[in-house]
Amino acid sequence: MNLNKAMLIGRLTRDPEMRYTPQGAAVTSFGLATNRYGVGPDGERREFTDFHNIVAWNQGKRTLAELCQQYLRKGSLVYIEGRLQTRSWEGQDGQKRTRTEINATDVQFLDSRSSGAPANGAEEEFSATPSGATPPSGSASAVPARTGAASDEEIDPDDIPF
Repeated sequence: MNLNKAMLIGRLTRDPEMRYTPQGAAVTSFGLATNRYGVGPDGERREFTDFHNIVAWNQGKRTLAELCQQYLRKGSLVYIEGRLQTRSWEGQDGQKRTRTEINATDVQFLDSRSSGAPANGAEEEFSATPSGATPPSGSASAVPARTGAASDEEIDPDDIPF
């Protein structure tokens, strides 16, 4: 039995960049920083920051790449769930390059609509996966819904209030 799953909560290190493959598939990439605490070489407790490369794809009716491009910005707080993937290619200089990324299957927007205080006094949480729904293995979610929503029906992205 094998498992390849990553779950992160962190802040975007740059604005998302959306591009299209030659076949026309949308893909959005961005960086994510996560913090952890440990003991430094001097024996003192300190904070460490890890940086992650995130990739979100549109697949079928799921428009996760487009939602990330539209609603996320540098500094946004997000929950990312996905799988680790390492890819290799030859750079223009002829050098072999490798990159490990998290191929996102779920992205939840943890920031409120504005950078300031949430409108209703509680932090709003938006998800690219409907509450209670599990995305098919290896595919990206892109149906926005409020976490904890009363129904699991699909919501039109135009109905999102932010």
